[in-house]
Amino acid sequence: MASLNGTFDATEVAPAVPLEVLPPGKYLAHLIESEMLPTKAGDGQYLKLVFEVLEGPAARRKIFDQLNLVNRNEQTVEIAQRTLSAICHAVGQVHVSDSEQLHFKPLIVTLKVKPAGNDKSGIYREARNEVAGYSAASAGASGGVAPRPAAAVPRATPAAPPAGTRPGAAATPPWRRNG
Repeated sequence: MASLNGTFDATEVAPAVPLEVLPPGKYLAHLIESEMLPTKAGDGQYLKLVFEVLEGPAARRKIFDQLNLVNRNEQTVEIAQRTLSAICHAVGQVHVSDSEQLHFKPLIVTLKVKPAGNDKSGIYREARNEVAGYSAASAGASGGVAPRPAAAVPRATPAAPPAGTRPGAAATPPWRRNG
């Protein structure tokens, strides 16, 4: 039992309603939270990202992503690094030593909807949003959903590193920091 420090009157507060998945499309958003966390297996780390939609009917809704930057699987790390690169390029911050350098800078987040069904483990999951890519805010968003073709850098498509970038040019990257 927990005391509520007085009497709560539910007639004075609108009840919470379940949030539906956002329709697939492009959303103007900015990164509001980021944190390096250990993987469930404890043998790697991922960068947890929380974006907030800035305009349209979905304004103030949150979009979540995670980048497995420390992992035994090299392909997983490569995909995460390419995604982080897409975010960096989208916000115009190509040399970062801390993920907070990416916060509060507008970019376009392209979402898709993963349908409800059993996942790889056989566990049933409700439909949910999944980030398909990131692009510069100048690519545009139209009230949350844009009908034009995506200009986002796809998450899982390998691409050559941008010209003029040097590995190790910045201080210790956030996925290699301790603590």
